[in-house]
Amino acid sequence: MSIATLSRSSPVVRSGHVQLSIILKESEKATLQTQIFDQIRTMILNGQLRGDDPLPTTRELSAQLGVSRNTAVLAYERLIAEGYIRTKPYVGTFVSPDLPDTAFLSAGVEAPGAVKADASAESAEGAEEAPHLRTHRLADPKRRRLVADFWVGRPDSRTFPLKAWGQHIKARLKSAGTKLTTYSDPAGLLELRQAIAKHLAPARGIVCDPDQIIIVGGCQDGFNLVGRLLVKPGSTAVVESPCYQGAAFVLESLGAKLHPVPVDHDGLDVSQLPHAQGALAYVTPSHQYPIGVTMSLQRRIELLSWATQYDAYIMEDDYDSDFRFVGSPLTALKGLDRNERVIYLGTFSKCMGPGLRLGYVVAPRRLVESFRRMKMLMNNGQSWLEQAAMADFMASGEFGRHLRRIRQLYRERRDALLEALHKHFGECEIYGEQAGMHLVWKLPDSFPSAEEVEAKGLAAGVGVISLATGSALRFDRNDGGDRLLMLGFVALSEKEIQEGVARLATALKG
Repeated sequence: MSIATLSRSSPVVRSGHVQLSIILKESEKATLQTQIFDQIRTMILNGQLRGDDPLPTTRELSAQLGVSRNTAVLAYERLIAEGYIRTKPYVGTFVSPDLPDTAFLSAGVEAPGAVKADASAESAEGAEEAPHLRTHRLADPKRRRLVADFWVGRPDSRTFPLKAWGQHIKARLKSAGTKLTTYSDPAGLLELRQAIAKHLAPARGIVCDPDQIIIVGGCQDGFNLVGRLLVKPGSTAVVESPCYQGAAFVLESLGAKLHPVPVDHDGLDVSQLPHAQGALAYVTPSHQYPIGVTMSLQRRIELLSWATQYDAYIMEDDYDSDFRFVGSPLTALKGLDRNERVIYLGTFSKCMGPGLRLGYVVAPRRLVESFRRMKMLMNNGQSWLEQAAMADFMASGEFGRHLRRIRQLYRERRDALLEALHKHFGECEIYGEQAGMHLVWKLPDSFPSAEEVEAKGLAAGVGVISLATGSALRFDRNDGGDRLLMLGFVALSEKEIQEGVARLATALKG
């Protein structure tokens, strides 16, 4: 006997964008009306359907289940009578937004948010069994209420080239054909990789083929790609001290042993690099995160020599190198690399916006095929539409103009921040003001710690960032990091910057 003779089923009953799985069995003692009632009620009580979710009309439900409309009407009437669903005249039928706890109790189901007596014990037990994974911090949405938020790494949404971007999106949609319904090269859209290669040559001194470029979903995705390919449990991963949590935690999660190397005014102290074969070093030479210093040319050369000598690879995170305010930027490590030891990571998150989730990895030629295969294992590529729009945005010259425009704007905001700091606090010891999207203020000894200043600022409606809040990982608690305050300036207007620093000064005097 076939399954069809045993039951009537509709695996695709649409409720707005929700799909209800309702199976009606003719062999059941319960009537069809009761079966519909019971199954929809169970979906609501189990959280499959939530408050204000739309439901199919009785006509749609009866047609899709192959029952009379009267059966569907009677089922809905019972659900309405017991408070599970409600109707809105001329609009439709919806799940009730507020269900009384008695509804759950009568059905023998725990109400949402109910906590078992031994829930904490179960959670603790589960935490012990789960692998220990540390994650970096992201901005708290509540910070939007602040008068001025000097959060780091966040571009100004007001500078996004919305009109031009929209035009490229529309143009690509019109000619999309099957591109939105088929898989493309996991390494990324060739047109975008060609545009990136063309941009990197003059901007960062990197000469590479488009085939060496892998499109990823931002630097964090790039860290995972590089780490999965090159990190083995127990292998050495050199990181700056302090460094960016997001990269260090990825390497740690893959089993690497983190080997911190201190940072000073010239960047990574290469004299303290380990004598370890096959290590992977993570560095931010253009604008060290979090301190903001730039690695000197001499140390770049020494770092490359170390990598060659010990058969190591260097993961160069060039996260905000588009913004250099004093002099010409030094050539990227990748541009100086003659022995194919550097893996370069770039991103559009800082110059365009993190919402696009677009970044790229430039791989050494001998590792290109391995990177492509690993990327395929991780996912089947980034969104075609955003890649295509970015390729057009770059090819048209609008990307270059956008960079020049915001570079000048961000320079003016940096100047406004420096001026405000000097006005309210006198001479300040500042790091990293020559480039990037944030600078670091070393607090005077007479001031509270950075975390205390951060707390006082928040109370006054001003967001300033200690290293811990700014996703910086410290390995040495005596490194002076508790005196360092990070100030992102690019997302604030000059007026907001001035108001924020003035409020902070008042808060610290109180």
